[in-house]
Amino acid sequence: MKYNWQQKDWHNFQYKTDAIEGLLFDFAKRTGRISGVLDGFSETEQTETMINLMVSEAIKTSEIEGEYLSRKDVMSSIRRNLGLNPELPVSKDKRVEGVTELMLAIRNHFTAPLTEKMLFDWHTMLMKGSKGIQIGQWRSHEEPMQIVSGAIGRENVHFEAPPSNTDSSEMNDFIAWFNESQSSIKKPIIRSAIAHLYFESIHPFEDGNGRIGRAVAEKALSQSIGRPVLFSLSKSIESNKNNYYDALKAAQRSNEITDWINYFVRTVLDAQIDAEQEIEFTLKKTKFFDGHKDELNERQQKVVRRMLEEGHQRFEGGMNARKYVSLTSVSKATATRDLQDLVEKGIFKPIGGGRSTRYEINI
Repeated sequence: MKYNWQQKDWHNFQYKTDAIEGLLFDFAKRTGRISGVLDGFSETEQTETMINLMVSEAIKTSEIEGEYLSRKDVMSSIRRNLGLNPELPVSKDKRVEGVTELMLAIRNHFTAPLTEKMLFDWHTMLMKGSKGIQIGQWRSHEEPMQIVSGAIGRENVHFEAPPSNTDSSEMNDFIAWFNESQSSIKKPIIRSAIAHLYFESIHPFEDGNGRIGRAVAEKALSQSIGRPVLFSLSKSIESNKNNYYDALKAAQRSNEITDWINYFVRTVLDAQIDAEQEIEFTLKKTKFFDGHKDELNERQQKVVRRMLEEGHQRFEGGMNARKYVSLTSVSKATATRDLQDLVEKGIFKPIGGGRSTRYEINI
């Protein structure tokens, strides 16, 4: 069996879009609708929506690779780097600072052509704090770059990338294709799908290829629609990452990639739908605070804001007295009184009973 890069038609990707024309139209329609809704937002609401989606992307692109970052740290890092809260401390987790820098670089310079230096800079940001690997350069080790699973001695090789000594020429071809395809491939998701698959098949870095590859896909989408994307592609992928790996593995066996395109289009649409729910939630959140801000003491405001930071998928497990004490540093008796007060005002609704009682925001 040969991998895609070992075949005579390597770089000559073939695909049909008959089965997804309706979905491609749906993507264009949703893109316009999201833009229209956001245009009606205040500047603060637009910023909060963008930050929430960036936080999701930063966390989920790392989770796909088995790294789990603190949502609070990522949120603080993004707000500080945007200049919104310069007083917030720098995270001790260098991975947080690195992935935050990467998210902002992708958004701030999405119109710029892709270059080798840009990819090296992205990799240097992403690999902050990493030791023992080549950073900001193509891999150069002689042993094969393989994607494997299973125990030592019983490894299952899913894919083997081109040899390291071809990295430079392969990436020169990729970068040239990426920049030329902005005008030659008119459908945004198609270009993004091919860009991601093409990059992952070269696997040019020693580590971080998945996260950089998803950044490349986001750049392609942003360039094609003329503004930074307003959804988290990684969140959509991470929700069923086995499907992602299966689709990628199958696509790297042939340069006929219709199935990969179909998978990727559906994944992007799922991300768009999730973003629409996030945007709707931002509106509800604004109305909620406008209606209740004078009814909440400082402790209650802090807890409610923390719960609403989680977005439309809500604060995991709900709020309870123990969590309230942890967030506000008050006694259990005070926490219980505050929670009961929130219920009486119709702001919280209780779920369960007795010691297992928890509360959700009635938004």
